[in-house]
Amino acid sequence: MKNLSKYITLCICSAILFNACKKKEDAPIVVEPPIYSITPIIPSGWPQPVYNYASNTLSDAGFKLGRKLFYDVRLSSDNSISCGSCHQQFAGFANSAHGFSHGVNNTLGTRNAPALFNLNWHPSFMWDGGVNHIEVLPLAPITNPVEMGENMNSVIAKLSTDNAYRQLFTDAFGDNTINSQRIFRALAQFQGMLVSYNSKYDKHARGESDGVFTTSEETGLTIFTAKCASCHTPPLFTDFSFRNNGLSYNTALKDSGRAKVTGLTTDSHKFKVPSLRNINVTAPYMHDGRFTSLAQCLNHYATGVQHTQNLDTLLTNGIPLTAQDQLDLTNFLKTLTDNVFMKDERFKDPN
Repeated sequence: MKNLSKYITLCICSAILFNACKKKEDAPIVVEPPIYSITPIIPSGWPQPVYNYASNTLSDAGFKLGRKLFYDVRLSSDNSISCGSCHQQFAGFANSAHGFSHGVNNTLGTRNAPALFNLNWHPSFMWDGGVNHIEVLPLAPITNPVEMGENMNSVIAKLSTDNAYRQLFTDAFGDNTINSQRIFRALAQFQGMLVSYNSKYDKHARGESDGVFTTSEETGLTIFTAKCASCHTPPLFTDFSFRNNGLSYNTALKDSGRAKVTGLTTDSHKFKVPSLRNINVTAPYMHDGRFTSLAQCLNHYATGVQHTQNLDTLLTNGIPLTAQDQLDLTNFLKTLTDNVFMKDERFKDPN
């Protein structure tokens, strides 16, 4: 009888241990979020950036908060549009195939959404330079009635009801206060880290084995250096100036460009020189998205420059380009595509 009692006790204990182990094995595996070790990036040979986080300490927590905000539709009035809606990673953070981005209530703007990368080097933003600081940059699209159509008080009210956001703000800034300054600084941390510097061109410049140019690409670089680099200056491939590049005037849009900001007639029809990095994936092109291919862009400079008001003096005679020149130049421009940047897991929508 004693032996039977011991046997029953042993079976019960074994069953308890088995179930305990089974429950432990069946418990969901908690995957800790990755630690990105976010640090400012200044590629070798590049100039010092304009924005250096001196008053906005860059951190993993701040970056992750900025990324969540970038992809959150609650920053728009009808909770339908996020920053990421019009700035898509696979398109170099431009708006693929859209001349004008669709905003709230399916409204359309009047300018093409510019690609977002290397923003820390920009002294001003937007096609007309109407924003002069990266921390103020999000305010324009958030409050524009044809983009996100929202106001900051409403954005703050929506985010303040979210426990996850309160924790994210605590992680990034030390307490759960949510205000405009913190929203903009977090977005600046995320957007400032969108640094594109690993294209084939960059590898070529660094002398890496997978950066060897073809004959056509090398010829295209020579043509580019002689005929394009004065405005699209490496390594950023823009000089950040405002110029009239000879586009015919769009009478429907009546966009005076830089003059909208300065009020100067000498700035009429001038727009910011865009970077040519990732140009092969950021179509459509120009401030109004009128060109859908690189071929159309090169044809414009070769034969289509219009002598409109304030035409840049460098384009008085256009840019003479033979058919072979255009082919070689196109092949070179494709080397500016940074697939590492466009596939970087850190920049993807976390939701």
